[in-house]
Amino acid sequence: MKRSTKITTIIIIFFLIIASVIIGRTMIGNHFKKKFSKRPPPSIIVSEVIKNEFSDNIESFGTAISKKNKTFRIEKSNLISDLNLKKFVKKGEIIVKLKSENIIAPFSGVLGVRGITEDVLGSENSIIVTLDDNSEIYVDLKIPENFATVIKKDLSVIAKFSGIKDKIYKGKIDGVASRINAETRSILTRVKIDNPDYELIPGSLLEITLSTNNRDSLSIPDTSIILEGNKAYVYKVSKDNIANRSEIQIGLRNDGKVEVTSGLNAGDIIVAEGLKKVRPNGKIKPLNK
Repeated sequence: MKRSTKITTIIIIFFLIIASVIIGRTMIGNHFKKKFSKRPPPSIIVSEVIKNEFSDNIESFGTAISKKNKTFRIEKSNLISDLNLKKFVKKGEIIVKLKSENIIAPFSGVLGVRGITEDVLGSENSIIVTLDDNSEIYVDLKIPENFATVIKKDLSVIAKFSGIKDKIYKGKIDGVASRINAETRSILTRVKIDNPDYELIPGSLLEITLSTNNRDSLSIPDTSIILEGNKAYVYKVSKDNIANRSEIQIGLRNDGKVEVTSGLNAGDIIVAEGLKKVRPNGKIKPLNK
């Protein structure tokens, strides 16, 4: 075989190999493209846009004060027997029987002994008995002056006590000062809290939340929001289960819920969880949580 014929044959074989590789790769690519194009849409948890209650909250701390309180100083020598106080007395009941006269409860409440402290009481022979009406607890708060226009009598409040976790006590504003304190730039506000089980104790520190501007607003889960700079987005799901990204305006956050002020309507379906699995304008399989 001539040398030129060999070279021609080698070149033809080389190009045939190259063509075979290209054709093979193309066929494999088309196979996988066809295979993955039939992949089912991802299952995504969705949620309906509903209305929830939102409010602007003012948080503060204050010391619990009993509704009524009275102290009785008793000389130990005037006792008929050892002091044995009830935990609770009703109005008109005998608190302590004395040689001179009995001490009668002027109102219903909780009894206690302040203690025997010679340097405070002036005599180690004296006992101080306390009577507290804790059916209602009062708290005096100093509210910043920028909230002065929204602080009103009878405004609802809630209270929390660290001694009893996960329990909320309800109350309302009982009174508001007529002037702002020029030194503290605050307005004195007294709150009254219902305490029917006598769980709140005078002197304890309470966390008070005042709610203003109560309103019903559109609400979505906070896990459904995509934040990019100062903008917020959600994936809105169409009737054909196509997820489209939509810009929204948000307001307050409250217990895992976010207030939506514009961009959505009540009844809209949005992606609630699994945002990383969603492709813009991609189809999904909606799952209700």
